[in-house]
Amino acid sequence: MRRRVRTGIVILLLIVLLGGAGYVGWVLVQRSEPVSLPEPTGTYQVGRRTFEWTDTPRRDPYTNGPRKLAVWLWYPVAKETTGRRVQYAPDEWNGLHLKSPISIFQGPFDTLQDRALDRVAVAPGRFPVVVLMPGMGLSAPMYAAIAEDLASHGYLVAGVTPTYSANLTVLGGQPVESKPEANPPNLGDSSEGSQQVGDHLVTVWSADARFAAGMVAKQLPGSVDTAVGPSYVGHSFGGAASLEACRQDQRCAAAVDLDGSQFGDVVTKGVKAPIMLLGADDSCITSVCGPDAKNDADRNRALSLLKASNDTSWCATIPGSRHFNFTDYGVYYLAYPLRKFLPLGTVGPRHALTVTNGYLNTFLSHAIYKTESAGAPACRT
Repeated sequence: MRRRVRTGIVILLLIVLLGGAGYVGWVLVQRSEPVSLPEPTGTYQVGRRTFEWTDTPRRDPYTNGPRKLAVWLWYPVAKETTGRRVQYAPDEWNGLHLKSPISIFQGPFDTLQDRALDRVAVAPGRFPVVVLMPGMGLSAPMYAAIAEDLASHGYLVAGVTPTYSANLTVLGGQPVESKPEANPPNLGDSSEGSQQVGDHLVTVWSADARFAAGMVAKQLPGSVDTAVGPSYVGHSFGGAASLEACRQDQRCAAAVDLDGSQFGDVVTKGVKAPIMLLGADDSCITSVCGPDAKNDADRNRALSLLKASNDTSWCATIPGSRHFNFTDYGVYYLAYPLRKFLPLGTVGPRHALTVTNGYLNTFLSHAIYKTESAGAPACRT
């Protein structure tokens, strides 16, 4: 009897091992298949350039010397323009990929087809500036789906990667990792201490965003619509920074917070420009908790922000979404079990990005060009 049991256990283990090996082999085949970023929905093609900008007068609070930032610029390109497609994450930026051993369950970046053209001419005309801020730990290149769609609708989109807060940025061709004081682990725990840390850190990110907005005008003086101030769009902590940047920038045209808990003086002082709060199903950042929210710690801050703001406010939730549905993780090939453990909801990942881009373009058009928006999603205060 014992021999039979032992034999059965051995056979079962062999089946499990062979099945596991078979699944990994299937994943290896699937991850090698090309995947494309979504087709931009605007009338322009999209170009991309990368920059390293130094805010010389401003001391970096996390190192000796002035603040240095890597900025990716997506911009409108005339339909007839031809050129070479960009790499999604070139050179050291490839380090944005998840690390081994879990990396086997994520498709490689060299099979991710990017639609932007590399360093081609900007389309004729003048365009509004949009500064795009990432979530804590993430980098601007991981928001290409949003950036390229905005650029195709006629915006100059400056994606900022906050140095030492991002898990990876690249400066001078060298990877730069995060520092604990700039990427604190407790921002999401709703404690008084984490609130104070976030209130301080958001001022650094806000300054990064406003500096980038000014640099776009200097870099492309003939392409910036100077009659319109910059708009600020951000995800997660970048959303909080976008709101605070807009509060501090008297020329701000609009601000968008994509599923980000609010921090800084903007919570009590509000924004004088139009704002949009777009949340996931499990958050309360719009002042109304989604159906899958676990707590309402963010609700009071959102209510305070909305009550203190005195222009148009839009609030909406994307059904079935989670925090990473606002990033390019919705485009990457992600196999089980990796996909299960990432904050991606039940909504179709590409559909979530389509809905996000629809909200962004409609809102910015309304805020900047005063277009009519029937059925705009109102906020509850």
